[in-house]
Amino acid sequence: MRVVGAKLSAVIFDMDGLMLDTEAIYQIVWRNVGKALGFHMSDELLYATLGRPAHDCYRLLLETHGPDFPLTAFRADCAEHWDSHTSTHGIAHKPGLLDLLDWLDAHGIPKAVATSTAYTKAVATLQTADIADRFQIIVTGDQIEHGKPAPDIFWAAAQKLGVDPRCCIALEDSEAGVIAASSAGMYTIMVPDIKQPTPEIEARAYRVLPSLHAVKALLAEEWLPLLAQ
Repeated sequence: MRVVGAKLSAVIFDMDGLMLDTEAIYQIVWRNVGKALGFHMSDELLYATLGRPAHDCYRLLLETHGPDFPLTAFRADCAEHWDSHTSTHGIAHKPGLLDLLDWLDAHGIPKAVATSTAYTKAVATLQTADIADRFQIIVTGDQIEHGKPAPDIFWAAAQKLGVDPRCCIALEDSEAGVIAASSAGMYTIMVPDIKQPTPEIEARAYRVLPSLHAVKALLAEEWLPLLAQ
């Protein structure tokens, strides 16, 4: 499938696992804290949390481990472990991120962040990764009623940008994000991180690409000629 006459008004980025190599950190933190509290964090559980807002992740924890799971202690310990890890190791960019951001800026294409992470933590994460100043629009999971896989966060990002969602490209790494963005009517490009898409999810995406380098190449090939028209 190729774009025929489609206008590109904006590119909307997920954050964790798409721009930043943070999903692996979350999994390390959850596994270590869970083990310290006497609970096993299975791959199935961790995969189910990908791309989802915090309250959904905590609901999944309680559904998996029961109502006696020490959620308050778990959340506090995770925050401490996250701060310790990121202050020591920083937060790495996914390959091709800065090249893609520079390319979009050079061509005057607006961009935004649509992340399930809560606003305060999202801004802190972007600052730690030294890319907070690359985005004027940041929409977060605590600013909307229905988180991913609902489309609300992508509609909100498009509204803040003042563009039609159908003229936006959404970049996602998670299945929940692909469902959300495609349901919002956006051209959804998936760059898988920890988990490869199922055939059903792949069918919902406009493209599944191996890296942000490949995203830039696709935009240059399929959308750049349309911008000049």
